Amino acid sequence: MSKTSKPILISIVGPTAVGKTALSIKLAEHLGTEIVSADSRQFYKEMTIGTAKPSQEELEQVPHHFINSHSITQLYSAGVYGRDALERITELHKSHKTVIAVGGSSLYLKSIWEGFDEMPEIKAGVREELNHEFEAKGIAPLLSELMDKDPEYFKEVDQNNGQRVIRALEVIRSTDQAFSSFRKTIKNVMPYDQLKIGLNMERELLFDRINRRMDQMIEDGLFDEAKKLYEFKSHNALQTVGYSEIFGFLEGNYDKDEAIRLLKRNSRRYAKRQLTWFRKYDDIHWFEPNQYTEIMTLITKALSQ
Repeated sequence: MSKTSKPILISIVGPTAVGKTALSIKLAEHLGTEIVSADSRQFYKEMTIGTAKPSQEELEQVPHHFINSHSITQLYSAGVYGRDALERITELHKSHKTVIAVGGSSLYLKSIWEGFDEMPEIKAGVREELNHEFEAKGIAPLLSELMDKDPEYFKEVDQNNGQRVIRALEVIRSTDQAFSSFRKTIKNVMPYDQLKIGLNMERELLFDRINRRMDQMIEDGLFDEAKKLYEFKSHNALQTVGYSEIFGFLEGNYDKDEAIRLLKRNSRRYAKRQLTWFRKYDDIHWFEPNQYTEIMTLITKALSQ
């Protein structure tokens, strides 16, 4: 039993397709604990194939939280998730010394690592207005507005991520204040100790895994799943790799072979962006997915301190 006064949140992070799910289930079974998802798309019950959710068998092996918990018609931001996840983790820690968080979504992980900023209420209709503008004219006019009204946040936002650009602008339009003015510079003190474990592998191997996973998703019916969700394509949850490429095919912008090429290319690019973000954290302990013994040694050491 640990001598630490606080319970521990063990985060398993890394790029898409690296093997986070398999490791987290193995660790949770060994530690007798439960898993909290920090994946920004696995919340949505309508999105299954394209989000690489744990299988039904895997979900039955270990209790999971924040998987299939919401509908794509519900807005579920990182800030709201941060509050919900903190509450759930705190509750789980009453009966478990450790809880495992798993995911690769930067803002959602950040919300359980550092807390979340208090954001103002959004005026009715603003989000819908922005989504409509994004759908009709693309991201360029929105980026121009963000650069004009909040140059500080414009410099750091992923300018290809429509969801984050829209999130900033809905705050700006609702308050007439810069989005960056609401973001804290002082980190919150979380009610648990943290152990961050990162998974990675040689890039060529990772990219091969990503390509093979995409082939499997397509075989499993990804195109049919995307077709059923096409009417919701303007929702933030679906403005993402794995679906937007197929929407372009459904709209006749290119053929199926090109859609598949884009799916694989954009998934590889997403993995590179994930790794770039994780490298900002010097407290992540990096391993290859097959280094289970070494990972357990690290966890055992953390529990004994």
